[in-house]
Formats: sequence, C-alpha cells, structure tokens
Amino acid sequence: MYTDVLIGLQWGDEGKGKIVDYLANHYDIVARFQGGPNAGHTLKINNETFVLHTIPSGIFHANVMNIIGNGVVIDPITFKKEIDKLVALGVDVKKNLLISNRAHLILPSHKALDAASEAKKGATKIGSTLRGIGPTYMDKTGRNGLRVGDILLPDFKEQYNFLKEKHYDILKQFDFTPEIEQIEKDWFEGVEVLKQLNIISTEYYLNEALKKGKRVLAEGAQGSMLDIDFGTYPFVTSSNTISSGACKGLGVAPTKIKEVLGISKAYCTRVGSGPFPTELHDETGEELRKLGHEFGATTGRPRRCGWIDLPALKYSIILNGLTQLIITKIDVLNTFETIKACTDYKVNGKITQELPYDLCKETIEPVYKEFKGWNCDINSIKNFDELPEELVTYIKFLENYLEVPVTIISNGPKREELILPKIHSSNLINS
Repeated sequence: MYTDVLIGLQWGDEGKGKIVDYLANHYDIVARFQGGPNAGHTLKINNETFVLHTIPSGIFHANVMNIIGNGVVIDPITFKKEIDKLVALGVDVKKNLLISNRAHLILPSHKALDAASEAKKGATKIGSTLRGIGPTYMDKTGRNGLRVGDILLPDFKEQYNFLKEKHYDILKQFDFTPEIEQIEKDWFEGVEVLKQLNIISTEYYLNEALKKGKRVLAEGAQGSMLDIDFGTYPFVTSSNTISSGACKGLGVAPTKIKEVLGISKAYCTRVGSGPFPTELHDETGEELRKLGHEFGATTGRPRRCGWIDLPALKYSIILNGLTQLIITKIDVLNTFETIKACTDYKVNGKITQELPYDLCKETIEPVYKEFKGWNCDINSIKNFDELPEELVTYIKFLENYLEVPVTIISNGPKREELILPKIHSSNLINS
C-alpha cells in the first residue's frame, strides 16, 4: 500500500520514540532503517520509562510487526540486553520482530577502533558515543564487514577472527592495546540470542507486505542535521538519516514512499561536539536543560540547549520532502515570558536563510524574532482549539515560515500527552 517515513529534523533527541509508539497502531509494520545503539528512543508508558537503542519503537504493540532493516548496525551485547528486558516485560519478540540478514554487526574490536580514533583526534573530537558505529559503517563500505546472516554460516568464527586481526593491525598504528576478552564473551552470547530470532531477507518481506496492502512506518534513528552527506560535517553520524535513507536502508523503492513526517523540538538541543548557532550559554540555556530534562538517553551526557533554529529546520524540511511537521516538548516553554526563534543568519555581515557550506568555519550570528510566552500549564490540553492565543500565534508562524503543516504537538513525555490540531484534520495520518 504505502510506506510513511518518520525522521528527526534536528541533531537527534527530538522525541521520535514516543511519536512512533503513538502512531504504531496506524500501521502494520514499523521498520528501523539506519543507525545503531548510539540512538536512544525513550518511551513513557503507564508511568514507566523504556529506552530502545536498536529495536523499533512499535515493539510494545502486539499487533505490529517490527523490522530491523539492512541499514542498521547491530551490537549483539546491547541487543541482548534489550531483548532480555522486553522478554521480562512479556513482549513476544519471536513473534513480532524480524531482523535483516544484511544488517551489519558491530564487533568488540570496532569499539576499540572507535575509542582509539577519537583519542587520537585530541581537541578536534567528533563527540562519538564510542559504540563502534563509525568503524562498522567503514567496514561496510570498505567491503570488510560481517553481516547478521553470516552468524548462520559454518565458518562464521573464522570470518570473525580474520576481521578482528585486521582491526588489531590497525590498532597497532594507534599504539592502542584493546582488552576485549570479557566483552568478546558477552558478544558471542548476544550472537546466540540473535540466532534464536527471525533472521530473514526483510526487503522481500517488506515489498510483499506492501503488495498485500500493508502499511509501513519507516523509523529513523537520528536527526537530519547528523546526516553523513548533508549534516554539519564532520560532526555527523555515519549513515544517511534523511528520508531517502529509508529506501536503501529497507530495500523499498522511492515510489513506495507516501508521507514524510518530521519531528522537531520547540527549541534546539545537541549532544557532543559540533556547530550549534543558537546555543545558549546563559541561564536561559540552563533553564531549558533543566525543564526539558535534557540528558542523553544513551550516554547520559547533558545536552547543549538553545532557541529553535528555523533556517536549519527549513533546510531539513527541504532535504526530506516533508509533508507533516510534529512539534515536541512545547510544554518546556510554558513558563518563559519571552520565546525566541532564529529566523535568519548573519554571516560576514550578510543576512541569509541558507546554511553555509561549513558551519564549523563560519562565524554565524543568529537573528531572532521574539514571541510573547503563554505562561500557563498546557499539559492537559488535547485539542488545538483549547491552546492559549500566544501559542497558536507561535505555531502559525512556524507553519508559514517552514511551509509545512503542524499536525501533532507533544505537550508532555507520556504516550497520551499529545495535541491533534483540529484545523489540520485533513492532513492527519490516515488510520
């Protein structure tokens, strides 16, 4: 029938997990198409918090099939921990989880390579999560990698040792001695868990499902501004995080894509290094961090915070061919007297809405438009018509500037804390 794509529009942490969890019942299949355990999708259900790193966010819906696509990289250690927690909660992972045999494996030596490379960079660190993501994708494009399907082959251990030795040769150049014996033991235990699950050619499964009229939601793992080609290079991830990445990360043709849903916070955050034009180093930035509980779901690192960056957001919207915009964490702004939005950049004395080729090497001065805050609690509101006038003005400005309708607003961390704007009912996702 069709595939809808849901992606983050900023530097990640936009709240994709909650939105996928909410939307899952509108679909037959939820499929992850890129990234690895460097992602952390947080879901809050019945006052309990769950963080998923590799497994799609539709896993808590018994009637939804969840797929880990070929574009994902899997760490068997992290994967086993996720599976163990889900099984303890009564989730039947053998019934509603499929894994692509073409997804690549993160080896313990990949993590050692990641740590050695990041240490060598010194002051120019990328801000890697040190989970081996980059080296795994490097082996994938370098045609050296191990794939999930390889664990079912009789010579898998030989393939593993061959690649590990290649990594050790590289590590000698860094004067880095890895200690991975215990990690290796845990890794092979994770491999055994993988073997017990459904490993298939998911590209065939997905295309057959679409032919039968099934509805698919492709779930991105990170933000568009971290895309390897179009993000704030070199402070990016190692895969394509924009909507077109869903096609090659799942084996689905572009003609099968219908809606592209993008998620943005009502402000901006970033974890790790890299340019951030609207970053706030003052009390306001600290207040955003405190009210938004801005600490990484995967790393626990405090997130850098700032006002919403509309030129960067519009850039992401263009790249993704966005059809619907979802705004999250609007409630974090409840107590601000004044809210700001960056509408332009001042670069070398010139006003522009275009992102410079290299944000790292340009001095960018954000130009802000101010809005009056609504100064009230909106967490219990369910309908757009009930929103305070000041918030309606802010949302309408975003729609006009970004040229895309806002179809969902998240006003709290819980699954049910969502506002579905009546004025855009014609644009809401078809159930």
